[in-house]
Amino acid sequence: MTAQPVTAAVPELDLDPFSDEFLTDPWSAHELMREAGPVFRLQRYGVYGVARFDEVARVLADHETYVSSRGVGLSDFATEKPWRPPSLLLEADPPHHTKARHVVTGILTPNLLRSLKEGFQERADELVARVAARGGVIDGVTDLAEAFPLQVFPDFVGLPEDGRENLLPYGSMVFNTFGPRNRHFERALERGAKAQEWIMEQCQPGVPVPGGLGEKIHTAAAEAGYGPDEQARLLRSFLSAGVDTTVHGIGNALQCLAANPEQFAALSGDPSLARSAFEETVRFSSPVQTFFRTTSRETELSGVALPEGSKVLMFLAAANRDPRRWEKPNEFDIRRKAAGHVGFGFGVHACLGQMLARLEGECFLTALARHVASIEPAGEPVQQLNNTLRGLDSLPLRLTAA
Repeated sequence: MTAQPVTAAVPELDLDPFSDEFLTDPWSAHELMREAGPVFRLQRYGVYGVARFDEVARVLADHETYVSSRGVGLSDFATEKPWRPPSLLLEADPPHHTKARHVVTGILTPNLLRSLKEGFQERADELVARVAARGGVIDGVTDLAEAFPLQVFPDFVGLPEDGRENLLPYGSMVFNTFGPRNRHFERALERGAKAQEWIMEQCQPGVPVPGGLGEKIHTAAAEAGYGPDEQARLLRSFLSAGVDTTVHGIGNALQCLAANPEQFAALSGDPSLARSAFEETVRFSSPVQTFFRTTSRETELSGVALPEGSKVLMFLAAANRDPRRWEKPNEFDIRRKAAGHVGFGFGVHACLGQMLARLEGECFLTALARHVASIEPAGEPVQQLNNTLRGLDSLPLRLTAA
């Protein structure tokens, strides 16, 4: 006689992870979810949730059971029409995802990224030194966190100077649509409508500047058998997530360093800690807070039975502060070995642009260590509320030039 598996009871939580209150300050709710159990249900949306590191990692690793092709947001593409044609990378599963990913990884090689470092560092040094020399109060978001990626990323892709401001509202729109149709979703669609037109224009074959990433993606995609529309969608996927997440990572790093002067002193004393400092920022503040998966079959997770078609919300930020995985997880420590966090995901759907984001973050924080003697808060930061991302709209700072 075969023993029957024991199915654990599923805690039911009356939390709204897309409410303004939650998005503004999620940390206490994250602790509540982690302590509720390895798997729980969010009553408001009828979805399962995981907030502990081990369960989030298991869902990320098992792409056959927890699929992306049914949408990485609340909407299930098996039963609801997507608001735009699905991404060939983010919202696809193998073998279709494997083919598309191969096109991009064949271009974004370690050698290519190493070749960018000197130029990125020069741009970061020039920007940070110029802003620090101004004195007075600056906005860490608009003056630094947005300014640097909006210089180097579009140049790398081969986008024109005119219209680059559309990258931010477009990215914000994409990430907001992973949540429910709340006011953030609706406002993002409204603000992103014009940006979406510009993005799609820039993604068409023959439009990106010759020699840039955009042209290379079109060439490689055509060789892989993709038609013009699919080539544009492939490049669009890269533009969707290539700026906002890096902007938020840099902005959050500035906020963390200003709030923890001993950590900035450590960085100033040893600029080689810049990569580690950016990695710790991604763990500590998690620019990408959540992602959904959908079960492709009936399964079990940590003793909990999940029916086929279940939406599972992964709280990446909660996993990145799980005390079961990290010592003193609520402390910002740039000397921490933060490798292994889930801020960029992992497995077949690990963020394709993570190496580029890390390069930009490292170059920026190296420049900060070189050209800034002190960094202090100069007013209340303004949190940007997004259904998926965590970042700032404004960060008043006072910098002293080195």
